[in-house]
Amino acid sequence: MTPNQFLSTDDVRDRFSKAMSALYQAEVPQYGTLLELVEQVNQETLEQQPELRRRLQAQGELARLNVERHGAIRVGTAAELAMLRRLFAVMGMHPVGYYDLSEAGVPVHSTAFRPITDAALARNPFRVFTSLLRLELIDSDALRQRAEAVLAQRDIFTPKVRELIARHESQGGLTDAEADQFVQEALETFRWHQDATVDLDTYQALHDEHRLIADVVCFRGPHINHLTPRTLDIDEAQRRMPAMGMNPKAVIEGPPRRQSPILLRQTSFKALEEPIRFAGDAQGTHTARFGEIEQRGMALTPKGRALYDQLLNEGRKQTAGLDNEAHQAVMEKVFAAFPDDNETMRREGLAYFHYHLTEQGQAARGVTTEDIDTLLAQGLVEAQPITYEDFLPVSAAGIFQSNLGGGANEAYAGNANQTAFEQALGAPVTDELALYAEREHASKTQVLAKLHASD
Repeated sequence: MTPNQFLSTDDVRDRFSKAMSALYQAEVPQYGTLLELVEQVNQETLEQQPELRRRLQAQGELARLNVERHGAIRVGTAAELAMLRRLFAVMGMHPVGYYDLSEAGVPVHSTAFRPITDAALARNPFRVFTSLLRLELIDSDALRQRAEAVLAQRDIFTPKVRELIARHESQGGLTDAEADQFVQEALETFRWHQDATVDLDTYQALHDEHRLIADVVCFRGPHINHLTPRTLDIDEAQRRMPAMGMNPKAVIEGPPRRQSPILLRQTSFKALEEPIRFAGDAQGTHTARFGEIEQRGMALTPKGRALYDQLLNEGRKQTAGLDNEAHQAVMEKVFAAFPDDNETMRREGLAYFHYHLTEQGQAARGVTTEDIDTLLAQGLVEAQPITYEDFLPVSAAGIFQSNLGGGANEAYAGNANQTAFEQALGAPVTDELALYAEREHASKTQVLAKLHASD
């Protein structure tokens, strides 16, 4: 079989993300309402801001807007995480970044599986934030052993999907028909199961330790716990959620509203309380799944991230207990110290940019200068901010806490262990900042090569 008979990993990812969205819409009808809201807000925003439309079109962002989603799952064992890495590889998704959520009192650490090349991101930037439960952080030996025994009994993957993953690895891809079968089989890992695998007493003991532990351990699979469309105006989406029957989080997380958006802002509707049947026929409820929306800004350099972290910490000290309007007002004042225009951020090295030739630059030849600032001033080159494709550790943990209804457990804090996570994963995670730096450098190199050409 030749490689051209295989479907590209980008096409497999596109099929899977659309199938996942349809599955979640059927399972959580409110997610469908959320999609309608986001589409409506996005259309109005593009009509009201023609310059934003032009910029998104120039960056190839407009075409991906309606298909863009991220999801999140949580697994219980190293073996489950390692097999998920292989499953996502079939879709051209790689582990990027290490997130220590114990810092926020949540007993997991995580990575984001996502595409990493410009072409793959433009085709479909589907991401899945994937967390591994850290049973070693549970103090009670008996409870930890109980959880380990339950997890040891399950297999979250179908035999057929295991076979198709192995086939993809051995033959270098999947055919069109195999890809369709892979998508259907892979969906089973992410499907909701109303029947718990444990009795009510076991569920309650794990739940009392931390709601997230019960969510990970007590079911046949990790079930997708949210899917997240991308909005162009998260403040307006948050404002409209109650009128569409959704109960939004108290505050929008991340940086405040800005002229030049940075990193990520996110909000969600509260998690649903769903009926559960426990082993032994006891009935109960479980809270896990919710709907989230996000607004993406530009990727920050290490210098930009340091300033962001400093200001975020300052803001958090002043916003405890405030409603969203008051919270945003405080954050806007605090973030006044962060430059709010693209050119200042570029010049001060706070964010990553993609450089490309203007029409005038396309016509120029034999340019000798290597100085990008000079080329920008001459109108030969234009700089566009690179979109942030990743997650914020504190934001991720905040979403977990607010939607699981549990507070932080300080006993978990300060237990980062990237080495242990990578051992469980079976591979190193990619440094997201290195990816952005490489993309910026490659765009500069390409621009200079074209300008220096003599014909």
